[in-house]
Amino acid sequence: MNEPVTSESYAAHLRRLAELTARAATQRAEAMAWHERQCAAAEQAVREATEQVRRAEAEVAEATELVERVDAEAAHLWQVLRGRLGAGARRLGDPPGPTRGASGDPVVLLDRARELLDRTRQPGDLPGSVNPLLALCGVFGAVVAYAVGTGARALGERHGGDLAVGMPVIALVVSLLGPLIGLGPAKLLADRRHALLGPRPMAIVIAAGLVTTVLLLAIPR
Repeated sequence: MNEPVTSESYAAHLRRLAELTARAATQRAEAMAWHERQCAAAEQAVREATEQVRRAEAEVAEATELVERVDAEAAHLWQVLRGRLGAGARRLGDPPGPTRGASGDPVVLLDRARELLDRTRQPGDLPGSVNPLLALCGVFGAVVAYAVGTGARALGERHGGDLAVGMPVIALVVSLLGPLIGLGPAKLLADRRHALLGPRPMAIVIAAGLVTTVLLLAIPR
């Protein structure tokens, strides 16, 4: 048989139960507080990580925009340089790529390159000393056109028929274009001298070509 519980033992058990209940409540409160702190810390870490990602994305976008702007400006300056060099620009090829290990602000470097290009001599008109060469260009164009026209006329006479009618007309048109053909070598001459083929040089070439064309057409055949 179970022994009867005395009032003292029962009171002790009640005190023990109260102590355990209070201890459990304290531990539960501590656990909940710790959990809340961990959640708050995790949320803060997430916010900080999100902010870092946002800043990184903004930096990437800014860097990408800078690269595109630098590439576009470099390509533009390269085209300006090619235009200054004229015919010799063919040796330059495409714009160079980024230099490995290069340092410095690319915008500053591009500004310096632009200043150097601005200080270079702008191409001017050809000097008067090349007028004989310009006249020779006109003569050359007229002679070439006349030779082509003569060949076309001979081809028409050889084959007869419609060619005999059409080829002389084509030959005359080609011969009349002779003064303009001389502008091609004249442009090459101007490019080699880093000059512009202005109105005066063009007039010399065309005038020489016209005179030559008239003389060639006046030759009795």
